[in-house]
Amino acid sequence: MSVQERKGRERAERERLIVATARDLAEQQGWDAVTTRRLAECIEYSQPVLYSHFRGKREIIGAVALQGATEMAAAVRAATDAMGRPRERVAALARTYLDFAARNPAVYDALFQLDGGLAYAQEGTPQPLKDAFAALLECLSEVAGDDVDPALFTEVFWASLHGLVTLTRTGRLLPENTEPRVELLLDRLALL
Repeated sequence: MSVQERKGRERAERERLIVATARDLAEQQGWDAVTTRRLAECIEYSQPVLYSHFRGKREIIGAVALQGATEMAAAVRAATDAMGRPRERVAALARTYLDFAARNPAVYDALFQLDGGLAYAQEGTPQPLKDAFAALLECLSEVAGDDVDPALFTEVFWASLHGLVTLTRTGRLLPENTEPRVELLLDRLALL
């Protein structure tokens, strides 16, 4: 093993440590608690070392978002692949999405609320974001309807789920009504 390979491995490990620490700190105390100074202290490296990996908090948020997108896509696929009928798959998708948001609020914010410097729905969209959308599209395209663009249907269904997450988290919707809302989405929007 060359010195260059070892340095590359150490650099990748430091980057993973920075992202994991930022994510943990954000999940425990919110994104306002995540500063480059605080991260440098937590990982026991200097701020210049941190800046050699990320130009600032915005890029760190973006890295957490990409990690979260990969995890969300895997969770959605695992949940939907285990189901047989379309209604079961779409219900599993909705519940998995809502559960992911509830269990990972800081990651969800990095993905959909905060500026992580990532391009969404564009040519330059990073692959993990494309893959997360594809995980939704794979399941929802079979229920979109004959005269409906599956991608457009997926956007509307996703927007509905995002609205449920956001409004429930801010106390504008009662959490105990989540399941009836999911059933209504399945009955009326997905026509299942």
